[in-house]
Amino acid sequence: MDDRPVLVTGFEPYGGRGRNPAHEVMQALHDRVIGGRRVAGVGLPVSLGRMPAIATALLNDINPAIVISLGLWPGESLIRLERIAVNIADFEIADNEGVLAVDQEIRSSEPAALLSTLPLRAMERAILDAGIPARLSATAGTYLCNACLYNFLAAARQHPDPVECGFIHVPYMQEQVAELLVTMREQASLEVHQRRDLASMSLSDIVRAVEIAIEASCHAVSGAVTV
Repeated sequence: MDDRPVLVTGFEPYGGRGRNPAHEVMQALHDRVIGGRRVAGVGLPVSLGRMPAIATALLNDINPAIVISLGLWPGESLIRLERIAVNIADFEIADNEGVLAVDQEIRSSEPAALLSTLPLRAMERAILDAGIPARLSATAGTYLCNACLYNFLAAARQHPDPVECGFIHVPYMQEQVAELLVTMREQASLEVHQRRDLASMSLSDIVRAVEIAIEASCHAVSGAVTV
């Protein structure tokens, strides 16, 4: 087993939601060995202000070879492999500390955008080959998921050892959408066809997709594949 682990992060619940599939996938993968590397799972606060220090500290403390961060994209029906992070925070809702960022730089004097360094094409193909819907995405938004990816990529540029970083957006779990439908019926406040965030995926499929992404990333880092 390789000494340098894979760091998998998952955000805590936010936006009034009681659960976040990103956090539950992280917990399911913690301390497993995938692709010859141990997985270190770490939960992240939904906090813009704390994110730069957290990213740097995790790289220093864990010294991972790979960082795969996870976040929820409500309404998404498949696994989204993010290509790029932009150096801006522009929120539609506040983070869990009440911060509502508007046109705010994530890190001053840093590039306008940073590209994921994971083998995204290999990850996408492997997930699709397993029968799980997935695609590459050209936007991680401008909320905490984007800020997370940007901060890890920026911190990796200063880290003494090479670190490959990327971000995966996941759908709601099926149970969450079922709860939404029950609440809608009880409140009778909105017709079902008016909602656009009812797509979902089973937690087991989300976990499997992230496992596959880790395996592909480990192979790329070890030089087993060229991407």
